[in-house]
Amino acid sequence: MTTLLVIAKEPRPGRVKTRLTPPFSPGQAAALAEASLVDTLRAVAATPATRRVLVLDGRPGPWLPPGFDVVPQCAGGLDVRLADAFAHCHGPALLIGMDTPQVTPDLLTVDFADCDAWFGPAEDGGFWALGLARPEPALLRGVPMSTPVTGAVQRERLVAAGLRVRDLPRLRDVDTAADAHAVAALAPHGGFAARLADCTAAR
Repeated sequence: MTTLLVIAKEPRPGRVKTRLTPPFSPGQAAALAEASLVDTLRAVAATPATRRVLVLDGRPGPWLPPGFDVVPQCAGGLDVRLADAFAHCHGPALLIGMDTPQVTPDLLTVDFADCDAWFGPAEDGGFWALGLARPEPALLRGVPMSTPVTGAVQRERLVAAGLRVRDLPRLRDVDTAADAHAVAALAPHGGFAARLADCTAAR
């Protein structure tokens, strides 16, 4: 089975989802970040796994469900922090972020029997998931993050290393208010959609 990793920030006002402000307040943006994280963790908790790990910048709160190991993020850029998350894994591992609350256990149930890596592209040019049959941190270090070509560069890094890559469906990250509404429409019964409706009504 696979280790499932979620890399996330503690949902505190002013520290998360700053691109949602405006139209939302920092408090509302943090509430949306928490809802996104909770939906993500619930999907991970419902997915068969050897181990579930939250790689966290900050402190865990009451939003954390049971069954997760919590490890701190290391210092450095996002590429370094992602690489470090894989460095502590033994055996197959799949890493996702906290920005795709529409994710489902079916999407996260990956099989490495006929591939070496799984790659989940994001609509903004990044990636929402990366799975490695044999975690190798060097595959991530030096990849430019948060650019329109991040995903392409990362996937090419995998191919250049001789890995057999299989692709997951393209998903939309929640970065902007438009993203939030689009993602909520994809998972209208989730906690994120409910929190977005509350925040929108309060504006």
